[in-house]
Amino acid sequence: MRRAAVAVAAGAMAVSLAACGSAEEAGGDNDSTASAAKGDNIKVGLLLPENQTARYEKFDRPLIEEKIKELTNGKATVDYNNAKQDANLQAQQVDTMITNKVDVLILDAVDAKAIKNSVQKAVDQGIKVVAYDRLAEGPISAYTSFDNVEVGKTQGEALLTALGDKAKDGQIVMMNGSVTDPNAAMFKEGAHAALDGKVNVGKEYDTKEWKPENANSNMEAAISAVGKDKIIGVYSANDGMAGGIITALKAAGLSDIPVTGQDAELAAVQRIITDEQYMSVYKPYAPEAAAAAEMAVALAQGKSLDSIAKDKVSSDSANDVPSVLVPVTSLTKDNVNDTVIKDGVYTAAEICTGKYKAACDKLGIK
Repeated sequence: MRRAAVAVAAGAMAVSLAACGSAEEAGGDNDSTASAAKGDNIKVGLLLPENQTARYEKFDRPLIEEKIKELTNGKATVDYNNAKQDANLQAQQVDTMITNKVDVLILDAVDAKAIKNSVQKAVDQGIKVVAYDRLAEGPISAYTSFDNVEVGKTQGEALLTALGDKAKDGQIVMMNGSVTDPNAAMFKEGAHAALDGKVNVGKEYDTKEWKPENANSNMEAAISAVGKDKIIGVYSANDGMAGGIITALKAAGLSDIPVTGQDAELAAVQRIITDEQYMSVYKPYAPEAAAAAEMAVALAQGKSLDSIAKDKVSSDSANDVPSVLVPVTSLTKDNVNDTVIKDGVYTAAEICTGKYKAACDKLGIK
């Protein structure tokens, strides 16, 4: 399995940022030439999918906005909105972006398929669309995310490590993400690639809207169906759901059950250092946000993406979309210092509050 260190991710970001500054080729069509004439005075639309997961408002939005300002000498404007997990609302927000005549749109879709017509409407009005984090359907011009199959493999392999020789002694529960999110299918694919044939899956769920309360209800049902004495581990596709799962496990009197996660949310890091959650996937948001900003600015200015996007990704409605895929790493209690603290995502003071201080002291988190 490819396990890219955070330092590699940071290095990739540095290379990518340097590449953006050298991407001076103008596109060959009239629209590109007109866009290039805009220079730094561009308007970028930014649509994020929800605010239940901490990352979007705390990391993605400010990082993208800051990078766009940096790339345009502070002259660009960013129109922002959050869909709050409502696909219909997001479609209306795209319409508003079209009305406001943004030059380019960065879109993290609530529902990748449902947004297809909105993407087409934007493109018909000369607005190029950068798919962010999730590959939306429609004529997308660029895409940035993480290697999402690798995310699932990382989670699955971590769960196998946690189970050790007991991997076949009972059954695991698999709590996948929402079917409306194409990333969830890739996480699931990677997890199954790691787990199939090595564990017994007692129950598996696709969790509506990624909501922790839905994961909690599913876990309660799984405990009832499988039997609490037979459950040895839980694959959870993200940290929010892991929180709901762990609440259900505790209510059933179950402890020492390894649970995976993703996003390195603060609450998850705190659960990890106190052995309530086994791991999370740390995805460095800075290089992902930087890539989105770089591609959006280049597209708005009529420049080529060749020196920025080194990968190609296809969807059901677009082939060979220029893409930047950012590597990830497995976060456990043993590498908190070398991941989220080293990269400035959290400080030790933020993690080591109250009841978590003793665990931090034991692990040398500082």
